[in-house]
Amino acid sequence: MFSIAVWIFSLMDLIVSASNEEQRISALADLDLDYSDLQNNFTDLTRLAARVAGTEISLVNLIDSYTQWSISSFGLDLEQMPREDSVCQYTMLDDQPFEVKDLRLDERFKDKFYVSGNLSLRYYFGIPLRTRSGLSLGALCVLDGGEKELDPEKIELLKIIANEIVNRLRSLRVIEELKRKLIELRDAQKKVAHDIRSPLGGIIGLSQMISEGNDTNMDEVMEVFNLIYKSGNSILELADEILRADDKVEKKDSGLMSHQLSLATFKEKLEKLYRPQAINKNIKFSISTSAKTENIPLSKNKLLQITGNLISNSIKFTPVGGFVEVNLNLDVDKQPQVLHISVKDSGVGLTDEKISYILSGDASSTSGTSGEKGYGFGLALVKHLVDSLNGTMSIHSSPNQGAEFEIVIPQ
Repeated sequence: MFSIAVWIFSLMDLIVSASNEEQRISALADLDLDYSDLQNNFTDLTRLAARVAGTEISLVNLIDSYTQWSISSFGLDLEQMPREDSVCQYTMLDDQPFEVKDLRLDERFKDKFYVSGNLSLRYYFGIPLRTRSGLSLGALCVLDGGEKELDPEKIELLKIIANEIVNRLRSLRVIEELKRKLIELRDAQKKVAHDIRSPLGGIIGLSQMISEGNDTNMDEVMEVFNLIYKSGNSILELADEILRADDKVEKKDSGLMSHQLSLATFKEKLEKLYRPQAINKNIKFSISTSAKTENIPLSKNKLLQITGNLISNSIKFTPVGGFVEVNLNLDVDKQPQVLHISVKDSGVGLTDEKISYILSGDASSTSGTSGEKGYGFGLALVKHLVDSLNGTMSIHSSPNQGAEFEIVIPQ
């Protein structure tokens, strides 16, 4: 039987873990992951984990300030749940695996939907997904509706799978960074091709003008200029070839690179990721864009992390029946172009003191309107990410009057 003493001890662990929470969620944000588009990268590992453990279900869960994201699943169609409902939040607290023999007998979990509902899960075993620096991004877990006993060999195999998951997460980020650098190199190549056309054209024109002259006493000079003329033409042809190759690649890319998205795609991803949270709390959730600019490519760097944290925060502090409105707008009249993100809610609002505290980059923990636990670093992370992109963040609010968060990021 689960004791009150153990519950108090676990609560203390959660409080102590807050000391590295800011570093942890920053490490997760640095991976710049799209939680809606990772399933295929880990399908083999989740299936393997369930096979090794002999369980019905296995999940790869990443946990941010507000939400547990199941980026890959086997045996259960689950994409997310509130962080405070998860078992994996406890797995993250230690280097060692976390096991619950019977979830029904544990006061922390016995009333959760996956235990008391139709799933009727009983057994849980989780392994933290830790970076090389020791920060936990989430957990690999296996679950079952019956009794289970994992021997040491199986546990070691699950640890190997967990390490591979972390390696793949890091590799995905490295690959994206390499793609971005290759695109930058291609852009530089294209710029060089453009830049050399003008001076080479001048050299060739001058050479041609002299070579068409009638001064027969300049045979040696004429020969030199003929060589210049031929060499210049060769370089100019090479520049044209580079430009044509770039044009073909650009057409093949259908307008969007891997590091880019449009406002229309951005809206679609936010809908998929955060509408379930709003529905779960009976909050009206809407996202608007400008039809005039919604298909223009823009850098997706950290945008999902920034906007997602703002949306989750607004849902957390908006009472049941309220609203959260998101507006995405790209100002193309400025150079560079400027992305405007607005998240407005009908929540409990903020005092001037609290606004100043957030904009200073600090964080504090408070509970949501439906008792959601506060981990206090979501808005601090947003401020940090916006600053890293040379953007600005402003907050307009007053107590009991809702809040509006405005982000401006140059593209």
